[in-house]
Amino acid sequence: MNIQLSDHFTYSRLIRFVIPSVAMMIFTSIYGVVDGLFVSNFVGKTPFAAVNLIMPFCMILGAFGFMLGTGGTALVAKTLGEEKEELANQIFSMLIYFALGLGILLTVLGIVFVEPIAMKMGADGEMLEYCVLYCRVVLLGLPFFMLQNMFQSFLIAAEKPQMGLVVTIAAGVTNMVLDALFIAVFQWGVAGAAAATATSQFVGGFVPFLFFARKNSSKLRLTKTKVLGKELWRTCTNGSSELVTNVSMSLVGMLYNIQLMKLAGENGVAAYGVIMYVNFIFIAIFLGYSFGTAPIVAFNYGARNTEELQNVLKKSLKLILGTGITLTAAAMLLSGTLSRIFVGYDAELYAMTVRGFRLYTISYLLCGFNIYGSSFFTALNNGIVSALISFLRTVVFEVAAILLLPLIFKLDGIWCAITVAELASLTITAIFFFALRKRYQYL
Repeated sequence: MNIQLSDHFTYSRLIRFVIPSVAMMIFTSIYGVVDGLFVSNFVGKTPFAAVNLIMPFCMILGAFGFMLGTGGTALVAKTLGEEKEELANQIFSMLIYFALGLGILLTVLGIVFVEPIAMKMGADGEMLEYCVLYCRVVLLGLPFFMLQNMFQSFLIAAEKPQMGLVVTIAAGVTNMVLDALFIAVFQWGVAGAAAATATSQFVGGFVPFLFFARKNSSKLRLTKTKVLGKELWRTCTNGSSELVTNVSMSLVGMLYNIQLMKLAGENGVAAYGVIMYVNFIFIAIFLGYSFGTAPIVAFNYGARNTEELQNVLKKSLKLILGTGITLTAAAMLLSGTLSRIFVGYDAELYAMTVRGFRLYTISYLLCGFNIYGSSFFTALNNGIVSALISFLRTVVFEVAAILLLPLIFKLDGIWCAITVAELASLTITAIFFFALRKRYQYL
C-alpha cells in the first residue's frame, strides 16, 4: 500500500514510511566502510590513515548537495502541500541544474587545492602522496555525489522512498564489487578505492536523474525552468543547517586528526578512522529517520495540519529515545569485534581503537535528538534555528571539547569530546523546541 504525505501516521505507518530512508543511509554508510576495510587490510595502515585524513576535505565539497537537497525538499514539499505543483517542479528542476554546475566548479577547485590543504593537515612524504591521489580521483564523481545526496531527499518528497533505497543499493553494490576488483585483484591501491567510489556516485546520481527527466508516476519531474532567485536563496538559507552540519563535521574531523597526530601519531588517526566508519552506520539510522520524516513535517506545515504535526513529533521523540538506548548498548557489546575487523593485525592499534570506541559510543544516547531537532526546524522552513543548532553542536561545543578535554584527560579527552558536545547541544535544542512551540503549534 502506497503511503502518502497527507496520511495520518500511526507508529506502524511512520516506521514503514521511513524504513527506506533509514536503510538507504545505512547502506550508504556500509559501502563507505567497505572502502576502509579493503584499504586497511589490502593496502596498509599508512594508506588507510591517509584516506581518513583527506576524507573530511572531500566531504566538505559534497556537503553543498546536502544543503540543496534538504533545503530544497522542505520548500518543494511545502509548495506541494499548498497545491502548487507546477511551481514545485520548476523549483525542483532549477535546483538540480544548479547543483550540476556547482559540482563541476567544486571539482576543479578541489583538484587544484588538495595538496596544500593536505600539507596543512600534517600530511607529508608517502602519506601526502596517498592523500592527493585518492582525493583527485574521487572528486571526479563529485557532481553526481551531490545529485545523489539531493535525490535521496527529493525521492521522499516525490513519495518514492523505495526507489531511493533501490538506487542506493545499486550504487553500494557497484562500489563494493569494484573495491574487490580494483584493490584486491588489480592491486590499484588507494586509486582503486577512489575509482570505485567515484563510479558508484555516478550510478547514485545519474539513475534518478534519468527517472525524473522522463514522464513518471510521481509528483516531481525535471522541466524547463529559469533561475528563481528568491527560491534559490530560500533553499540555501533553509538548507544551511545541513551545510553547516556537514562542513563543520568535516572541519571537526580535521581537528580530531590534527590533535590525534600530536597525541598518538599515525595510530591515533587510524583508530579514529575505524570509529568513524562504524559511527557512520549508527548515525545513519538517526539521519535516515530525520530525512524520512522531514517531508511529512514540511507537507503538514504547508497544509496547516497542526494535529498531524504534533502526532509525528511525539512519536518521533519516543522512537529516537528507544533507538539511542539500543544503539549505545549494541556499540558497547560489539566494540571489540568491530575494531578487530579493521585493525586486528596490530595489537597496539586494536587496543587503542576499542577503548576510544567505548568512550565515544555514549554519545548515541543524545545525538539522535539533536539531529532530529535540526532537521525538524529545516522542515518547518526555519533555517536560522536549524543552522544555529547545527553550528553550536558541531562547531562551538565540539571544537571547545576537542581542544580543552585533552589538556586534562589526554587521549581519553579526544574520545569523550563528542558526548560533552552532544549534551550541551541537547540543552539548546530543548530550549528552541520549548520557545517556538506556540509559533508552530507542534506541542
